[in-house]
Amino acid sequence: MLTDTRTATVLPVSDMERATHFYTDQLGLTQSGTSADGSRRFDLGFGNELCLLPTEEGSQSKHTVLSFEVSDISSEIRQLEARGVRFEDYDMPDLKTVDHIADMGGEKAAWFCDSEGNYLCLHEVPGR
Repeated sequence: MLTDTRTATVLPVSDMERATHFYTDQLGLTQSGTSADGSRRFDLGFGNELCLLPTEEGSQSKHTVLSFEVSDISSEIRQLEARGVRFEDYDMPDLKTVDHIADMGGEKAAWFCDSEGNYLCLHEVPGR
């Protein structure tokens, strides 16, 4: 059953070395291997993986492609900013951030881009 499986998120990257640096040095992920197609794999915990797939420039989408659930979003933001990660800020009628954080009815979220232009998210769900 699909509910009993591990998952792998595949993200397109145009510069593998730059992307590897971002995910290891800035996000602190551990590389777990390289696939035959040149993809680099990173451990996300709980048996899940992130795969960076070499692609042409412009393959990235303009929506969130990966979200990390964290227990303390403010602390995670500070830690990632200290490593050079830059968070997005929004001031729109349906989405507003304060100190990079959007409060969406109790759930909190903050967005940033990786070195390749993929949108990533941190989110915190109270009580979980």
